[in-house]
Amino acid sequence: MNMPLKSETLGEQIASACQHRQESTLPTAGELRQQFPAGEHQVRAIAGYREEIRAVLHGQDDRTLIVMGPCSIHDEQAALDYATRLKALSDDVSDRFLIVMRAYLEKPRTTVGWKGLLYDPERTGQGDLKQGLERSRKLLLALSELGLPLATEALSPFMMDYLGDLVSWTAIGARTTESQIHREMVSGLPMPTGFKNGTDGGITVASHAMKSATHPHHHMGISHSGAPVMISTAGNPDTHLVLRGGRGVTNYDELSIAKAVAELEKAGVSTAVMVDCSHDNACKQAERQVDIAREVLAQKRNGNPHIKGLMLESFLEFGRQDDGQNLVYGCSITDPCLSWEQTEALIRSL
Repeated sequence: MNMPLKSETLGEQIASACQHRQESTLPTAGELRQQFPAGEHQVRAIAGYREEIRAVLHGQDDRTLIVMGPCSIHDEQAALDYATRLKALSDDVSDRFLIVMRAYLEKPRTTVGWKGLLYDPERTGQGDLKQGLERSRKLLLALSELGLPLATEALSPFMMDYLGDLVSWTAIGARTTESQIHREMVSGLPMPTGFKNGTDGGITVASHAMKSATHPHHHMGISHSGAPVMISTAGNPDTHLVLRGGRGVTNYDELSIAKAVAELEKAGVSTAVMVDCSHDNACKQAERQVDIAREVLAQKRNGNPHIKGLMLESFLEFGRQDDGQNLVYGCSITDPCLSWEQTEALIRSL
């Protein structure tokens, strides 16, 4: 028989819960968008970028989609400097490549660590999501003004309500591809989305995710005004696979891509493939991205119609550094990146 809790026992439980959780009020998604709105020209441009990406993925545009930029953004000024150079390069090679800039504001962690500009913009370890939301949206607006389509990884489904209107392509990472919540979210996203293969290198999880995300869903969420709602989604027809290797196994070679395409065909989902030249494919060695990109593009030139894109981690300076005082300007504090000089030389040579 269940006995009612005594009032003092209930009070102790509430007090204990409060010790383990603190809450700070945030603006709603609608309030943040109203405070930092996208201009009409930006809205039209982003819609156009999404259509261009769709055309590449569906074979209506034979250019190669390249998603490239810093592993994660920790310095807004350095990101803007990089974007200015990338815009000029993008214009020069627009006949061959559709370049989308990585503007990654969340950093998935295997255990613990800095979670990205969105969560901890001052990198103190204390977190300031309100400031992170404001700075992230202002940065995306500034990058958009330069005339570049933007990409991010949708780690928190709530984040897309705040920032997703400024994004033209989205990734679902290897750690979250299996998440039902993320599959439901993608089902309602207005932009093309790439699912990465699982951390073990296998693509079954990603093909299941793609199939799930193409279908309608009904799930719980939060409205732009901050109210709990049931969200009904129509399904996203523009999902595709991102091959990133896994656990010491690479999957960018001709045989691996052929096996992936065969599994996608069997699953009845899109056979469009993007190769992530970094992460486990590069064994965390940034310079290996150069040879991987060249090999994959050679496969495409040799007649593989399923290869639609590449992903590169690239910043102003080569490599990575530990966070701290006296940081090298334009050098990643997360995964190692190609330098700008290496990046430009690679893109122009492909």
